[in-house]
Amino acid sequence: MPERSETDSRKLLRRLRDTLATPAKGQERLDRITHLIADSMGTEVCSIYLFRDPETLELCATEGLKPESVHQTRMRLGEGLVGRVARSATPINTGDAPAEKGFRYMPETGEEIFSSFLGVPIQRLGERLGVLVVQSKAARQFSEDEVYGLEVVAMVLAEMAELGAFISEADGFSAAHQNPVMFRGATGQEGAAEGRVWLHEPRVVVTNPVGDDPEAESARLHVAVDELRQSVDRMLSDSITSDKDQLDVLEAYKMFANSRGWLKRMEEDIARGLSAEAAVEKEQSIARARLEQVPDPYLRERLHDLDDLSNRLLRILTGQGKDTGAEMPENPVLVARNIGPAELLEYGRKLKGVVMEEGSVGSHAAVVARALAIPLVIHAARITSEALNGNAILVDGDQGVVHLRPEETVAKAFRDKIAMQAEAQSRYASLRELPATGQCGTTITLMMNAGLMADLPSLAGSGADGVGLFRTELQFLVRSRVPRRAELASIYAQVLNAAQGKKVIFRTLDIGSDKVLPYMKPQDEPNPAMGWRAIRVGLDKRGVLRMQLQALIRAAEGRPLSVMFPFIAAQDEFTAARQAALDEMDRERALGHVVPEKLEIGAMLETPSMAFAPRAFFEQADFISIGGNDLKQFFFAADRENERVRRRYDTLDVSFLGLLEQIIARCREANTPLSFCGEDAGRPIEALTFAALGLRTLSMRPASVGPVKHLIRRTNLANLKAVIDEARDSGAQSVRSVVTHFLARQ
Repeated sequence: MPERSETDSRKLLRRLRDTLATPAKGQERLDRITHLIADSMGTEVCSIYLFRDPETLELCATEGLKPESVHQTRMRLGEGLVGRVARSATPINTGDAPAEKGFRYMPETGEEIFSSFLGVPIQRLGERLGVLVVQSKAARQFSEDEVYGLEVVAMVLAEMAELGAFISEADGFSAAHQNPVMFRGATGQEGAAEGRVWLHEPRVVVTNPVGDDPEAESARLHVAVDELRQSVDRMLSDSITSDKDQLDVLEAYKMFANSRGWLKRMEEDIARGLSAEAAVEKEQSIARARLEQVPDPYLRERLHDLDDLSNRLLRILTGQGKDTGAEMPENPVLVARNIGPAELLEYGRKLKGVVMEEGSVGSHAAVVARALAIPLVIHAARITSEALNGNAILVDGDQGVVHLRPEETVAKAFRDKIAMQAEAQSRYASLRELPATGQCGTTITLMMNAGLMADLPSLAGSGADGVGLFRTELQFLVRSRVPRRAELASIYAQVLNAAQGKKVIFRTLDIGSDKVLPYMKPQDEPNPAMGWRAIRVGLDKRGVLRMQLQALIRAAEGRPLSVMFPFIAAQDEFTAARQAALDEMDRERALGHVVPEKLEIGAMLETPSMAFAPRAFFEQADFISIGGNDLKQFFFAADRENERVRRRYDTLDVSFLGLLEQIIARCREANTPLSFCGEDAGRPIEALTFAALGLRTLSMRPASVGPVKHLIRRTNLANLKAVIDEARDSGAQSVRSVVTHFLARQ
């Protein structure tokens, strides 16, 4: 059979477009499409298989197979040649289908008389919709041009499916982006929220997949690619970063933007009848399909770069930028592939929750989400391609689960959970002015963590005794340059004013690891969590440390000031940092400035090494705060960014509790106040155990103060300590079950 010309390909697409534009029910439209394609391709069979659910394909229309098999023939993903095409998202082209690996005969279709098989995926941007198949009796392979032409047709079908053009609920299917979907990700910030989707970068909708004038479409593509190249060049020239990874991304952008192969493939798509936008999206869909098959992380990142670049090109061609004219819905839940801290702060507290495809538990966005006290779920794969603006969405930050377009039974159960939490919080409100005093008479000081001025109203509302950790790095993370000393002094003064005399402990700049400033050169480190970070950066960059200490001293305006240095791993680091603070006090006094009436200088104990530090360290520090998140990851050698291992180790493991008891004992000997700060301090069972072991101050997120206080007030800590000791003596590995059992008997 001779190869079809490009004119034939364009002619088919125009006929296809006209057919889809004709008013008809979904099934009738599908039948017309299969007849049209078979006629144009010169084959006896054309069939369309669509996903009925993520694992099942159904024959929805056919020209040439037995009509009674329509909506009766189904197969699992990966089953038969059609299932293989769907799973791999790549074509299968064979002249002898029965001899092909994985072939499965479907007797109800009557397909045994057809030898040749060509199947191509119907997909859009990695979203699998189905498989388009042509078959013929003659034993021959289809030409490259025919394969390519059928892929172009499948691309147009994918676009029409996207617009709900041929799948209707009357046919037993629901249109794309209408089914309930659950995404299982990871917890970035605890909490639960119900709302409506607000996409950080709305989907680009291609409304004209077929191009009537190839020359005009090609010219549009070239103009858009030139604009894209210029924008990438500007990004490179304007970039002030010396970060190797960021520069690598920009160089990859430039490489792809100038790729002749990429442009040539899109030109070929246009020549076969696609519009410029559809040509870009076709190549993007192929890249997305490859992305899912590539195990190599470097190659995956490069394909991500190409994906992002394609989105930029689509926005240039369609004019569909972020400002689409859509209004943010009530109770918005932000859905994004990823987002920077400044962008997230711009949305502010109007957001009910955040869901990201990427991110990490310690990323900038996670830090801001915690500061805003909104639930965050990360690693929700492919949610940006499934969600539409305004979709109903449930965010369960406690479990790391997201329900998109939930069924009413799921939504009702979720609302019941939120209502129970709200009812509990209202009960805790009655405890706001009461101390966290146990049945044994022991009082625990409950502090809250903060990082933004917006957090401070929570101080009075939560019933916290003060701020046990104010994260000062957020003011650095959301700026494109180093903040000025006067700016920081003003912010810190507002924080102290808002605290109304309650204690605030300021942690100095904790950057590095997963928190990299856009204007500070990071190190190319194999393990950043154990690298150049926190106080190590401060002692090497003395100018920044001095400036921050000066701002804190001036902000105090004579009031008491508490400063804490993060990630101290050796006594000499604390000695040097402490001396830097004392030197700035002397300098400010010499300049005639008002200095704090009292300066407390503390350290965060986040590495096991400091549990064994010389006694002088414990005597030198005015207070010590256990940084539970880092201490636990280093103690168990379990990266807190790695979902496969971070939940494997229990905070209430007796070995970890033994380490905590050693720290408690050493602080008690030196008469040094000790607190525990971290996610576990806000978990009632863990908090109660820490209190029983002898920790007298805990710092947590504001929402956790009520539940922890409630549990402490109804518990005899001395009795609980006896139960814990008995469990350890009997050889228990974790005391979680005995603490839970103890509480159940109260």
